[in-house]
Amino acid sequence: MTTTTLIGEDPGWLILVKGLFIFVFCVVCTLMAVWGERRIVARMQMRLGPNRVGKFGLLQSLADGVKLALKEDLIPAAADKIVFIIAPIISATTCFMAFAVIPFTGKVTLFGHKTAMQLTDLPVSVLYILAIASIGVYGIVLAGWSSGSTYPLLGGLRSSAQVISYEVAMGLSLVAVFIYSGSMSTSEIVAAQHQWWFAVVLFPSFVIYVISMVGETNRAPFDLAEAEGELVGGFHTEYSSLKFALFFLAEYVNIVAVSALATTLFMGGYHALPGLTFTESWLGGWFTLFWFVGKVVAFFFLFVWLRGTLPRLRYDQFMKFGWKVLIPTSLIWILVLATLRVMSQRAVSRLVVFGFSIGVVLLVVLVTTLYDRSVVKAKAAATLPEVPAPNFPVPALPGQNALQGIALEITETADAIELENHNG
Repeated sequence: MTTTTLIGEDPGWLILVKGLFIFVFCVVCTLMAVWGERRIVARMQMRLGPNRVGKFGLLQSLADGVKLALKEDLIPAAADKIVFIIAPIISATTCFMAFAVIPFTGKVTLFGHKTAMQLTDLPVSVLYILAIASIGVYGIVLAGWSSGSTYPLLGGLRSSAQVISYEVAMGLSLVAVFIYSGSMSTSEIVAAQHQWWFAVVLFPSFVIYVISMVGETNRAPFDLAEAEGELVGGFHTEYSSLKFALFFLAEYVNIVAVSALATTLFMGGYHALPGLTFTESWLGGWFTLFWFVGKVVAFFFLFVWLRGTLPRLRYDQFMKFGWKVLIPTSLIWILVLATLRVMSQRAVSRLVVFGFSIGVVLLVVLVTTLYDRSVVKAKAAATLPEVPAPNFPVPALPGQNALQGIALEITETADAIELENHNG
């Protein structure tokens, strides 16, 4: 019996229990992620980080949440109040909805029922996640527009352009997964990785997705929608108290969501590392949850590592990288992969497949070499030789001759006085 069939037979009360589990999991992950990020960045910068509230500072995130809740809730006079209030709610609710189709474990027993820790599964589960992520950006755009302030509006506009650009690249990176697995269902994609993870088989798609998910979540070095040095605080400049806390919650839940999606689509989901598959049967199958969370934590560490090491990009560099690098690379990779897939299905000889692969590699090397040479020539042409400035006579300014005459008289008088003193 497949996990999809097990999920379809769940009673209503078990679905509610799963929904509660997902909500608690996301909130706990947010609290631990804030603490973990501050501690890791502190280590990178040779600081201590939070270490006062609770053991090792573990309760610092909870204390910060209470502090935010007790702050005064202000709404600017120029703001559109209804939209201003709805915007953080949109951001906070959509990020939780993405977890509805994420498989946390394989087959387990929960309160005497055989099931899988997945709320539901759809034939187009991945498209559902992309749709939810697209709706989530409305929270940021509406927050910037409704604030009635210039810098939040600029942050909202940046975010809309950023999400459109990098969602295209993200969607194209997932096409290779659909081609190789033959399905858009998350549980079936995980099952298709029982031998090789797609991070190995589809490595270019994996790299493009990882870059796109950082841009999708507005995280450093792509945090241009809330660039403190340029836009004060970006789209949430005018927010305070619980509304700001909802944006804070949405950011970290989104990080966990894209990390969980990367784990599901490219890292084998809840499956164990190669050679450790025997551990999947431990604790009645619940040990697979450990593997899933471990992979998500590894992706979260990548987010923190990027924040602590890379500087923020300029906005033009950021958009150029998305449209001129990621998207063309994704399109070329999809064409190559589709061709290889058709060859394998039609039992084409390995020599032909190998020759095609070598030809593609040589073509890429040739194109990149020619491009680099053209860039070098363009830079050389733009560098003009230094030409000495012509020595044109400059006319005297009004009153300049009179001033020169006075200076000459003073000099002559000083010389005469000095000569008399010398003779005397």
